[in-house]
Amino acid sequence: MNTKSLLIDTATSLFQQKGYKNVGLNEILKACNVTKGALYHHFPNGKEELLITCLQGLNEAITTDIEAIFNRYPSAEDAILSMIDKLVHSFEQNGTIIGYTFSSIVSEMATMSEPVRTACNALYENLQHLYCKKLLTNGYSDESASAMALLLTASIEGAMMLCLTQKSAKPLKTVAALLPSILKVNN
Repeated sequence: MNTKSLLIDTATSLFQQKGYKNVGLNEILKACNVTKGALYHHFPNGKEELLITCLQGLNEAITTDIEAIFNRYPSAEDAILSMIDKLVHSFEQNGTIIGYTFSSIVSEMATMSEPVRTACNALYENLQHLYCKKLLTNGYSDESASAMALLLTASIEGAMMLCLTQKSAKPLKTVAALLPSILKVNN
């Protein structure tokens, strides 16, 4: 793995585990066994630029993962339930939701940095777009699909945060249990 990729992967993991503010540059450098010069060579604007790159990488990884799940299931309900099941499984195996959690970064940084807020917003808009697109293929109107995509994004993201704070997969399981009736009401 090249130095830039190592920095991105390591920083992404540390930011997800500890939050942006609780991870210092020295911790990232030590975990990667690289110099400060190497970091600034790849990220001349430092830690915030690295964070934005991490968020962009998360966006790509989450998109690829969700699209793969959604392509396996013709029904929006089955696809979304499968995605939630994957999140539950990840939480139950690892005690966290690997690769999908970035809400803590949003709450820390969205009001402090416009470039970070923009990168976080792009992640949420992308999630909504993926949900909306799947709902449209299942016969939802544009307006209904857009509204349901917002509800799904808020519900699933909120449930992931609750899983982490409660140390339980129950919030995601509750969303999954309620999802079929919510999807039927709005279609």
